[in-house]
Amino acid sequence: MIGRLRGTLAEKQPPHLILDVNGLGYELEVPMTTLYRLPSVGEPLTLHTHLVVREDAQLLYGFASKRERDFFRELIRLNGVGPKLALALMSSLEVDELVRCVQSQDTSALTKVPGVGKKTAERLLVELKDRFKAWETVPAMFALVPNQPGGPDVAAVASAETDAVSALISLGYKPQEASKAISAIKEKGLSSEDLIRRALKGMI
Repeated sequence: MIGRLRGTLAEKQPPHLILDVNGLGYELEVPMTTLYRLPSVGEPLTLHTHLVVREDAQLLYGFASKRERDFFRELIRLNGVGPKLALALMSSLEVDELVRCVQSQDTSALTKVPGVGKKTAERLLVELKDRFKAWETVPAMFALVPNQPGGPDVAAVASAETDAVSALISLGYKPQEASKAISAIKEKGLSSEDLIRRALKGMI
């Protein structure tokens, strides 16, 4: 089991990234909450990881903190929750927001996540309630990475919008929904991470 990787961020293509570890490039998929905290390409990065082995693939998932990884592991232990749905939940809501939903048995936020209907949300909250008795919300430990000074060129803006739309589609949103959400919050100078974060907040 690969539990942690430390290296250099070589490529960032939401929701995927490539981490260069001594010349070996690991491709990882990360929740949007981790994506927001990534440094610039070429900067050092440490991620806590979870490896999923399937008959047709070996998939590596990365998280900014052990707490996020532990939460992911709790989610995929539930019946009917695979890595894709777990990442969608964690991308739409911060861990503390999800914990609060479980503690208050609030289905409203969960039903706005792609692939989660009312019955699924109710089942998830019931199954998670006992598991999360020991979980508490904690103050945010990470700050968002600020935008770099200097405005991007037109090509960079178009690329950021395309990456943001692709990331939302990968989470389960329909292409039309993703395009509409990004078009509604387009603003000069926003990175793909900023666009994704604002779009998800608008959807939730």
